Amino acid sequence: MTESTAPQSEDRTVLLRGGDVHSPADPFATAMVVERGHVAWVGSEGAADAFAGGVDEVIDLEGALVTPAFTDSHVHTTSTGLALTGLDLSGAHTLAEALGRVRAYANGHAAQRVVLGHGWDATRWPEQRPPSRAELDEAAGRRPVYLPRVDVHSAVVTTALLDLVPGVTALPGYHPEGPLTGAAHHAVRSAAHGAVPPAQRADAQRAALAHAASLGIGTVHECAGPDISDEEDFTGLLRLAAEHPGPRVFGYWAERIEDAKGARRIRELGAAGAAGDLFVDGSLGSHTAFLHEPYADAPHDGTAHLDVGRIAAHVTACTEAGLQAGFHAIGDAAVSAVVAGVRAASETLGLARVRAARHRVEHAEMLTPETIAAFAELGLTASVQPGFDAAWGGPDGMYARRLGAERAATLNPYAALLRAGVPLAFGSDSPVTPLDPWGTVRAAAFHRTPRHRVSVRAGFTAHTRGGWRAVGRDDAGILVPGAPADYAVWRTGELVVQAPDDRVSRWSTDPRSGTPGLPDLTPGAELPVCLRTVVAGRTVHLRPNE
Repeated sequence: MTESTAPQSEDRTVLLRGGDVHSPADPFATAMVVERGHVAWVGSEGAADAFAGGVDEVIDLEGALVTPAFTDSHVHTTSTGLALTGLDLSGAHTLAEALGRVRAYANGHAAQRVVLGHGWDATRWPEQRPPSRAELDEAAGRRPVYLPRVDVHSAVVTTALLDLVPGVTALPGYHPEGPLTGAAHHAVRSAAHGAVPPAQRADAQRAALAHAASLGIGTVHECAGPDISDEEDFTGLLRLAAEHPGPRVFGYWAERIEDAKGARRIRELGAAGAAGDLFVDGSLGSHTAFLHEPYADAPHDGTAHLDVGRIAAHVTACTEAGLQAGFHAIGDAAVSAVVAGVRAASETLGLARVRAARHRVEHAEMLTPETIAAFAELGLTASVQPGFDAAWGGPDGMYARRLGAERAATLNPYAALLRAGVPLAFGSDSPVTPLDPWGTVRAAAFHRTPRHRVSVRAGFTAHTRGGWRAVGRDDAGILVPGAPADYAVWRTGELVVQAPDDRVSRWSTDPRSGTPGLPDLTPGAELPVCLRTVVAGRTVHLRPNE
């Protein structure tokens, strides 16, 4: 890919030509003009000649693909950055290896007051158990250590960290030897993250946003809240994103409100809504997702954090204030509670008013035909993470161990949601699963349960335009005249059309269908490489030597 050496500015007029432009305005487009941070024109190579003399810059795509930039609809930015720059246990294959990584990191970072790690998953270890407190104390040299499980709904910690949290042993979710959950987990997480100096936190945020940009992600939805981070972290991230070139950040603050005063507080924080990880339940991996029937491998049905009445009150207050409400709900009982609460709010305020607010549900993994229909009726957006199925789905995965194969096979039914008309927005929940947009689309298109698969085109739309619609914007995430110039340039192979139904695939690849192609995401195929990411007409990532 070649270009002029003119400085980058969102006010410049740029012509990109000689590639493939993924646009419904012209399925055969090879060129695009960007002006004042917006798409001005898309069309053919021949027509591009008319623009070449009147632009400030010409970029020869050399056959590269241009698409809308991805939107990741569920990210924990600071935690992602700390995982990128700190102790990452996701690659540990055994308990002993994880403890060895803790020991090496603690020895090499003596100046850090608290050691923070991420990513362990005992279900992938032959020992099938997390480290004990005594083992962790020994490995860490008696230092404060906070190690959340990969789903971030439980954590193992050292005695030294517990000593920094007075009263933690009396909180719900405290276990003398096992991982902490619930209120005990939230308390130690707050103490651990509170020990991170502001400079280290800002560095982590910059690292996470730079990494996102390098993957063609132009927008992230930060899902923060009092049980996850703190206000300084949240407002600092929004300020950093506004002041420095990089991905856009829409922030959600997961605090329950009941009146106009609470709504004003959400707005004063700069949040797009009182949504995100407002916990109705926990996670399947930590046995804290709230189920209608007990777990297959534990004698209980999980943990409920919000009842129908509180959900209804939150949705009512948000709707009256013109704010988005949203909830974290994974288990079928949690999803049912959300549906009942939103329906109760609609009976008070009117269905049209609730639908217009575009409230959202994060994760929404255990759905039934009835709750899917309710999502469509109530106008709820499903903000979902296909990487969860890739990591834990299938007959031998963690979901099957937690729920049994029959219940596990119902999880993450993306095809049924689309058929019902439920808006989908794709994300990663990073650092729970990594930022990986093309891998996320692949996971949805090649779902471990075949009946839940969607076309690559539908998955791509959910990860681009779907994220914008989830924040109430219908004019973005798509390369058409007038749309924001948020796009990515990719080196990739032949463009194809992939759908679960082979008859659809055959017709869609026929030139008469006018269906624009996308990269081949067949498992094992090489994923596209991001060459450039542009947000509002400004380049925020340029691959070296390209």
